[in-house]
Amino acid sequence: MLVSAIIPTYNRATDIVVAIESVLEQTHKDIEILVCDDGSKDNTAEVISTKFGERVRYLAKPNGGVSSARNWGIERAKGDVIAFLDSDDEWLPEKIAAQVEILETRPEIDLVLCGFVEVDAQRNLTGILVNRRNDYPHDGHILPFVVRRPALCPSTCMVRTSVARAVGGFDQNLRTAEDLDFHLKVARRSQIAVIERPMIKYMRAEGSLGSEMRTYRDYVFVLERFLTDYGHELSKEDLREAFLRTYIKNARGLAYNGDVRTAAQLSLKSLPLLRTVSEIAELAKIGAMMGRHLAQQAVKRVTNR
Repeated sequence: MLVSAIIPTYNRATDIVVAIESVLEQTHKDIEILVCDDGSKDNTAEVISTKFGERVRYLAKPNGGVSSARNWGIERAKGDVIAFLDSDDEWLPEKIAAQVEILETRPEIDLVLCGFVEVDAQRNLTGILVNRRNDYPHDGHILPFVVRRPALCPSTCMVRTSVARAVGGFDQNLRTAEDLDFHLKVARRSQIAVIERPMIKYMRAEGSLGSEMRTYRDYVFVLERFLTDYGHELSKEDLREAFLRTYIKNARGLAYNGDVRTAAQLSLKSLPLLRTVSEIAELAKIGAMMGRHLAQQAVKRVTNR
């Protein structure tokens, strides 16, 4: 089975070498490597040409964002399946072989996820290990679980090329949360399998506060849009939990980072959805967080007069 490894990149001439080498070190060798350069201004092209030559298909394009870069690769992939790899992540050697085995022996499966370990900017382990089986208790049609926890690390997934194209790839209108949107679209139509063991090293990017806040807002937008369009395919309880988790999770992040107004709006949306004491307690914690932030702002204003 030919695998198309799609690596979107922008100004990461150093990091991308590690990513590409991790593809070349895979035990499954039937792989084409597509580096989709989203208008880099550094020496990415020179580094790839000098170090890897014809072992890599270098596909340059005007800058348009990570979604457009991934879609650029999806359109040009020759493989039966696609595996995404962000240019600062790396695969462990048996990652592709393990996922290919599932897709070859279980034709009903269209997307395979795996676990990951997190590393810092120096590629040291942070101690964080993620097993997606904790989110998705079984393989198959798992949309009710995905709408509750839709987060997707693209570097962990392998998807049939036909499916990636059928769902329209990644939404290029989204600046963040495009991976959530892709995950939801695939989960709605396809069966998903999970490999529990970690098979990639994921580097958590240190983004700006502005980009982090945008991610919270885009997360809510993506989930609300999807559930508005396809919520009728879910049970009332699945729908309630999906909305509630979305509002609580993102209200917490926004409140922590100081966007009290949006956090309050999401908290109000969650009120009619509350059913249990633990859910009420979670919302109360967010309320306390917002109260502390407002108090701090009030003190600053008084002391700065």
